[in-house]
Amino acid sequence: MRLDLLLCRLRFAKSRNVAQRWILEGHMRLNGQRVMRPDCAIKAGDVLTLPLPRGVRLIAIDALPIRRGPAGEAQRHYREAQ
Repeated sequence: MRLDLLLCRLRFAKSRNVAQRWILEGHMRLNGQRVMRPDCAIKAGDVLTLPLPRGVRLIAIDALPIRRGPAGEAQRHYREAQ
C-alpha cells in the first residue's frame, strides 16, 4: 500500500493530497529511513515516525486498512511503538 494512502486511511491526514505534501516535506521516516516519496510501499510490521503538532509519534503497522473508516476502526490497524 502507498504511504500517502495509508496516512489517509489511518486518519493521520485529512486527504491524500495533504499526506503527499507532508511526505514531500521530508520529515517522515519508515523503519528509521527518511521517506521522500508518497508512493513508498508500506507493509504490516513497518514502523513509521510521524511529526505531529503535539510531538513525534512512532507507530507500528499491524494490518493494512481496506478503507478510510471511523477513527476506532483506523486505530485497530496500528499501535504505538517504543
